[in-house]
Formats: sequence, C-alpha cells, structure tokens
Amino acid sequence: MATAVYPYTQYSGIWTMQQVNAAIAAGTWPAPYLYAWGLSNQGQLGLGNTTNYSSPKQIGSLATWLKLSAGGYASSSIKTDGTLWMWGYNASGQIGQGTITNYSSPKQVGALNNWAQISVENQSVAVKTDGTLWAWGSNASGKLGLGNTTNYSSPKQVGALTNWAKVCCTAMTMAIKTDGTLWGWGYNSVGQLGLGNTTSYSSPKQVGSLTNWLDIASGAYFNVATKTDGTLWTWGYNNYGQLGLGNTTYYSSPKQVGALTTWVTIAAGKVHAIAVKTDGTLWIWGYNVAGQLGLGNTTNYSSPKQVGVLTTWSKISGMYWSTAALKTNGTLWAWGYNPSGQLGLGNQTYYSSPKQVGTLTSWTTLSSGTQHVLAIALT
Repeated sequence: MATAVYPYTQYSGIWTMQQVNAAIAAGTWPAPYLYAWGLSNQGQLGLGNTTNYSSPKQIGSLATWLKLSAGGYASSSIKTDGTLWMWGYNASGQIGQGTITNYSSPKQVGALNNWAQISVENQSVAVKTDGTLWAWGSNASGKLGLGNTTNYSSPKQVGALTNWAKVCCTAMTMAIKTDGTLWGWGYNSVGQLGLGNTTSYSSPKQVGSLTNWLDIASGAYFNVATKTDGTLWTWGYNNYGQLGLGNTTYYSSPKQVGALTTWVTIAAGKVHAIAVKTDGTLWIWGYNVAGQLGLGNTTNYSSPKQVGVLTTWSKISGMYWSTAALKTNGTLWAWGYNPSGQLGLGNQTYYSSPKQVGTLTSWTTLSSGTQHVLAIALT
C-alpha cells in the first residue's frame, strides 16, 4: 500500500487518471471515499435526504472521487475517470441536469469524461482537459460569461478558447488562463472584478496585463489571489478588513498584501480570507463574529494574523462564517460558526480555535459551501 498522498491529490503532471484508476484497481493505492456533513436543507450533502449531520457521513460506497467543489447549497465532484457529478440546490439549473429540480444524491452531468476543474455557487463554471471553459446555472449580471443574462440548466461553452486553467465563482466569476493572465466577469458592484470600475460584464474581461497570476479564490464580493512570485493580492469589498490591507477601504483593482513572497495556498469564506505560507504556517483575517478566524476571540482583523504556531497546515477552505483545514499529517480541523454541525464535531457548538474532526489521518482534500463540507479520505 502506498503511503504518500500528495502525488495522488496533486496528480496532474505526476499521475494520469488512468494510472490512478489502475493503482486503485490493483490495490496499490488507498481508495478515495467521499464524505459530507453540515446543512442539508437542499440535499447538498448527497446522502439521499435533507437531514443535517454534525459529523462526517460517507456518500455511497464508491472509491473513485478525485476533485471537489462545494458552494452555496450545491456540491460537485470530478471522479478519477473524468466524469462530473453534482447534487443539491438547483433553482437556477446549476446542477446541469437540464432541470431546476433539487437532487439529494450525486447525478452525472452528461456523459463526457474530460472534466478537469469546477467551481459551483448559484452558477457552475468548469474547465475541461482540453482547456475549454463551460458555464451553466444562474446568469445574473452575466456571470456565466456568455454575453447575456439568460440562465442555462446544462453546460454551455464560453467562447472557443482552449487555454483556460482555473476558475472560481460566487456573485462573479474569475479565471486564470494557461498564459498566466487573469480574467473576470459578472457582478461588479464594488469593483470585485478588479477592472478599476464598478461595471458588470457578461463576457470575460482581462484584469490588467500581467501574465504571472497563479491562483484565485473568491468570497462575497472580494477576491484573493497569488502570483507565481509568491506575492498575495486582494481587491473588492472590504467592510470588515477581509482584503488584509490594514483598512476597510474598497479597491477595484488588485492591491498587494504586504511585501512577502512566501504565500502558497489561499481560500475565502463569505467575508474572511485564509492563507498558508511556504513554511506551513496558517494566516487569517477579516470578519470574525463567530470565531471563524481561529484566534480564540471574535475580534475582526484587517491584516493577516497567524493561527497558533504550527507549521503543518496544508489545505484550507472557507464557509459562511466557518473555516476548515487539513494538516500535512492528514488530520482535519474546523472552527467558527456551527448551527448546522458544519464543523463536523458532533455538535452545534461554536469554536474560536481549531478543533480536530474525528481521528482519521487520511484526509486529502476538502471544499466548503455555505454551511456544509465535502472531503475525501483515503482508506
């Protein structure tokens, strides 16, 4: 049995999907099982019901899950065979089934097996392995990028380009191309598209002219991004200091957070931001009403604050007013708002510092919606 999980969770360029499947079939690689917990009022946990659960529950018995995206009250996953599966809230057609019916268990989107990455909210935006970009669901303010404001309940290709690399969405959509350029479209009330204005756009618009953007994460009307040089950038809504710039001023174009070049992983909750540095330390800032910053208090902070002193944090995810994270030892931790059991701790108690979820040491990836979490564990 293989012991290292990183080549699997970051398989691109290391493991092909075929190699992963072959390893699983041969019993030489731990099997990836999918778990969910928290709010399930729209069936977003994928457990076939609308019951909330305050501890992780396995979704089905399949061990073929690879990538996750939870957003709003919907969920999605790409399997190791490249197929796309979605479930949960579907009022705008964001589940991609050609309907507006909610689904409480995973449903395959079409029959294709070339999906590479997806982000879901009230809309869904995804990239295929051929670099094409696809969108469906709510199209308020043109956030599907199709040049109109019409909702679609099945995937529609955005333009004809084949160089899209990464997408994320909330009320707007942001994307990075393979050439390192950054693009935005959709709702832009406070400059969250980073275009220097507050005009909404229904087709992709380039943010500046730089070609060194690496990663992007979206909160409610604000964005956090990293560049290839390890610098951290933010823009948009900033009423609680979620931009990390030491103030509460809104910015309609990217602003650098400090001068460090050691930022590696980013995530955003509704109005707070989270990041991990290359040394494995965890940093957080913004709104803190429910202790979602993990600092042992409920004080808002407008600049990054370190959570504890550990250097073993690896992956992070932000919810409405909660946070979840993985350590390099495969353990899962959560803190903040917890009325639906979204912390996975078996209760509805709020916590203002990290608490370990169960005892497993094989968690590999996670993604959070408004009040629910999806995660994969190897067994």
